[in-house]
Parts: sequence; C-alpha cells; structure tokens
Amino acid sequence: MDRAWDEAVRVNPAFFDGPAVGCAGLEWRPERELVISWSRMTYRHRTLRRIPGAPWLPSLFVAVLQPTDDGRLLVGRMAGWTAAPGRWQLPGGSVEPPSGADEPLDAAALRGHAARELAEETGIGTDPAGLALWRVVRTDVGSVGALFLAPPLPASRVRERFEALVSAEAAAGRVPELDRIALVRSPAGLAEPRGPRVDYLEPVLGQPWSG
Repeated sequence: MDRAWDEAVRVNPAFFDGPAVGCAGLEWRPERELVISWSRMTYRHRTLRRIPGAPWLPSLFVAVLQPTDDGRLLVGRMAGWTAAPGRWQLPGGSVEPPSGADEPLDAAALRGHAARELAEETGIGTDPAGLALWRVVRTDVGSVGALFLAPPLPASRVRERFEALVSAEAAAGRVPELDRIALVRSPAGLAEPRGPRVDYLEPVLGQPWSG
C-alpha cells in the first residue's frame, strides 16, 4: 500500500494523505432504516484497490444535487490536479471521520459534510438543515455515497457564486477543485459537456429531483 501511495504522489504531488472514512457494511433494518458501518482510514488506503488480491474498504462520500429554479441541475468538472481530472460529477467529496471519539457520524453529520463540499467547490452556501437526504448510491467500484437535495436557486445565482469562487481562488494562486460547471436538465444534456463522468450521474439525471 505504501509503495502504491508513494508512486501515486510521485505522479501527482497534490495528493494528500488526509483522514477519510471507509464503508465497512450496509444493513437494512425492518423499520426501513439503513445503517452504514464505517471505519477510520486515510487516503492512502484507496491505493489498495489497485493491488490484485489486497483487501480494501469502499469509500464513503457525500454529494449534493443543486437544482436551479428552471429545472436544471448543477454538475462540475474536476480540475487537472485532482484524483479524477476532467471527470464530471455532482459537487461533493469524501467523508472525514469525526474529530472527537464520542462524536457520531450520522445523517446530520453527513449533511454538514455535504454543505461544506458544496460551498468549497461551487461557492454556494446553504444551511445543512435545508439539505434533504435523497438517495444512497453505490458506484461501480463499490464506494457508497449519500446524495442530498438542496433548495433550488436561480441559475444566475449559481453561476455568480461559482465565478466569485474561481476569482477568489485565482487571487490566492490556487485552482478550484471544480474548474468548470454546467447546468443540465436530463441525461441527454450530458452529451455536451463532453468528458468522463461518475457512473451514478446519468441515473440521477433520469429521476425526479424531489421526493
């Protein structure tokens, strides 16, 4: 694992071995409650999936569906310095473990993570309490994601907030995690912009963004 991580950092020095959460299991309880078992890890553990036969835990992540009031959905393209350059996805990211041993990692904590990711990647600030848990998805590589639905905003407001974020990051000599955004209405809207995308994005766009 350490050798694989060192090689990944050599290729992309921007990688940081920060704290992360692995999904150790999913359990549906009779009262229609989904229980996610989790474990503390760091980003270097993700390199285990590249090693044949090595045991590894899927990642736990959050993402936000940010609709506009004209019925479109915000998607963003990952910047070149990230782990998935050029990939289109919803704003979001890996979940970090609680800072304190007694702090829970529950739905409220995940909403907080989702709100922070939305603000950091798009410049859109939102009250975590206003985010509704919409779906839990599993990606092709086994990662588990909690998708939250945000209140709709005017399309002009969405673009203004992202442009302000890009300007602020440029002034600080940084490139934001998302280097481009698009507003799409359906899976057909993914034909342009072009590029790779997360496997859950097209199914999400094919469903109603409420309920």
